[in-house]
This record gives sequence, structure tokens and C-alpha cells, in this order.
Amino acid sequence: MLVAAAVCPCPPLLVPEVAAGAAPELDAARTACSDALAVLTAARPDRLVVVGPAEQAGRGPYPEGTRGAFRGFGVDLAVRLGRGGADAPSDRALPPSLAVGAWLLERAGWSAAPVGGLGVAEALAAERCAEAGREIGAAAGRVALLVMGDASACRTLKAPGYLDERAAPFDAAAAQSLGTADVAALMALDAQVAYELKASGRAPWQVLAGAAEAAGLTGALLYEDAPYGVGYVVATWS
Repeated sequence: MLVAAAVCPCPPLLVPEVAAGAAPELDAARTACSDALAVLTAARPDRLVVVGPAEQAGRGPYPEGTRGAFRGFGVDLAVRLGRGGADAPSDRALPPSLAVGAWLLERAGWSAAPVGGLGVAEALAAERCAEAGREIGAAAGRVALLVMGDASACRTLKAPGYLDERAAPFDAAAAQSLGTADVAALMALDAQVAYELKASGRAPWQVLAGAAEAAGLTGALLYEDAPYGVGYVVATWS
């Protein structure tokens, strides 16, 4: 059953080497992510699953030991999903969202439980997201989730998706739902609107909602901001 979850944003800019001179601008987000991972450790899980958005080639499960890299962002930095297990085949690398999750775990010195990954399509229908989450939540033992994903990318004129007046209300509703562990409200997030607002976290958040349906967890909002016009949320469920 699901015993805890941490929700974190997934921009490669979280990695200081990628952000370079702009790295201090996301220090507060990094600190919040570290605090969220501490909640996962305290839950004493038997297994951790990192869930994040992925393009078609990156969708599906990833075993512990899968490697990822940030070379596509101009940095020769590699990461590995978890510390245990043999290295996974090199022809299937972690998608960027899961690579950021792996980096967060390495940064935190994660050793509390074995780690696996799951890449999900940003456009995956809500009910299919929930089904994937239910499978995770129904697994034997104590399961924790690290859920990677951003809110809208349309908060300002200079945002990747330009300014959209729907973005701030969408992000506020998402942050409220994540901060209160409101499963029903998360499931009610509109997939089409999320797609139009470039909110990559919608599908992973609804995977979390499916996993948590019967878990009775309580939420806490640790961080909410929109640097660079993109909504970033950090929350915990425990």
C-alpha cells in the first residue's frame, strides 16, 4: 500500500550544473525537495517508485540501475536510478523528468529502499493514470512515490508557453489539491486544459491520486512559485 509520496517539479534547471549562473534562483525549490524526500525516508518504505512525464520513447517502467544524463542540456553529468541492482541496458536511458528525480535521490543520499521508475505520457487520460496508480498502490509492502512534474508553463509573457490567463487559476487549484492530498480534486483536473497550458505534472499527479485512493494520507504544501513563468509545486503526502 502507499505510505507516503513526495511531489517535486522536474525542470533540469533544478540541477545546479545545468542552471549554471542562475542556480541560486531555485535554491528554495531544491531545499523544499530535500525536505520532501526526508518525509519519504521517514515513512520507511519497502519500495520507491519515481513517476514522471515522458515522450513516447521514454514511457513505461524503468528498473533500478537505469542511467540518465543531462548532456542534452549542455552538461556532461550522468545519474543512476537508485543504488542497488545491476546497471540496466544502456539503450534505454531515463527521460529527463526521471533523471531529475534520480539526481534528487542521489543528492539526498537515498538508501531507504529499492527504486524503480515509471514514465507516463503527458496526454494520458485521467482514468488510465488512476489505473496505473492503483496498480502501484495495490503492490505488496510499503510503497512510496516520488512524483515529478511541473504545473503550467504559461504564467508570464516570457514563459515557454506565453501568458495564458487560465494558468494561475489552474496552478492554484493543483497546488491546493496537492497540498491537501485531495484525490478527487486531482482527478478533476482537466487533461485538455493541462495540455494547452503545458502542465507536465497533470498525468503523474493523477497516477498519485489513483495510488492514494484508499491510503488515507494527509498532505502538506512545502513550496509554490512560478520562476521563469512555470509553476513549480513541492508537496508531501504521509
